[in-house]
Formats: sequence, C-alpha cells, structure tokens
Amino acid sequence: MNKRFFTILLVASVGLFSCGSSDGKNDQGNDSQSQTTASASAADEPGKVIQMNKAMFIEKVFNYEENPNDWKYRGTKPCIIDFYADWCGPCKKVAPIMSELAAQYKDQIVIYKVNTDQERELAQIFNIRSIPSILYCPAEGKPQMTMGALPKAEFEKMIKELLLAPVAESTPQK
Repeated sequence: MNKRFFTILLVASVGLFSCGSSDGKNDQGNDSQSQTTASASAADEPGKVIQMNKAMFIEKVFNYEENPNDWKYRGTKPCIIDFYADWCGPCKKVAPIMSELAAQYKDQIVIYKVNTDQERELAQIFNIRSIPSILYCPAEGKPQMTMGALPKAEFEKMIKELLLAPVAESTPQK
C-alpha cells in the first residue's frame, strides 16, 4: 500500500512539470523525437521506438472501433506507448530515454510513440490532457497510464512491475 501510494504521489507530482494541452501549433522546427526513432514502415523493429498512427494502433494494440468497451491487447509482446508532441519540452527529454529502453528491452517489449497533434483521435480515446503520457500495455490485463517526464530508473521500474512481472510470475519454477 505504501509503495503504491509513493508511486501515485510521484506520478502526480511529475505531472505538474509536464506539458498541458496544445492548440497544435509548433513554434519549434526541431523534432528530436523523430530523429531518434524509426518510422511506421519499420513496424516492430526490435530495439527501436516506432511511430504509431491510428491504423497501426488498431492492428497491433487495441481495436477500439470493433470492441470499444472490452480491452483485448492484440500484440505479441507487452508495449509502451509514449503520447507526445513535437513542441513539448518534457517530451523531448523522454524521447532519448525511450530509445534507450527500446534497445535495452528489445527482446521483451515494444515501444511506440503517438504524436498527439497528428493522432487526435487516439489522444481523445485515452483522454490525454497532459504530455508526455505513457501507456503501459501488458500482454494480459488492463493498461495503465503515467504522466510526466520521469527519470529512466522510474520507467525501468514500471516496465518490470507492469509489463514483465506478470510474465515472470507465470513461468514455472525449476
């Protein structure tokens, strides 16, 4: 209980330092996130962060059009989805961390990113009001969301607890 409370408190406090909603205007021409990641055509390339659009989300994560009220993860590996915008400072700080995590956990999870300015429907479905928002989708079970630019160690902790722990627990012991 105390550990869970600390995590919620940490996420809430970090959320205060995240970017709020945008009107979609980008007054900075530098997209550091796209420079560190693969394009959607490089689908599920291990060790890379993959740019995701609505069609890819429906195919690889969750078909909300077919079954809006019944979450059924469609991927073969757990995934993380980074909801970001090009103009968001904290998002630019998270981008290289996500790239490192994609390489570090390349055989265990997939990391996607969704540009909330370009994919407004996806942002609306998950009620994204603050970015970066990170969605953790385990292979089984319900997804969980965090907000804010967390340090790499906190992302690693969340990966182990939310995405990899259920897999490790279900593996028979020798």
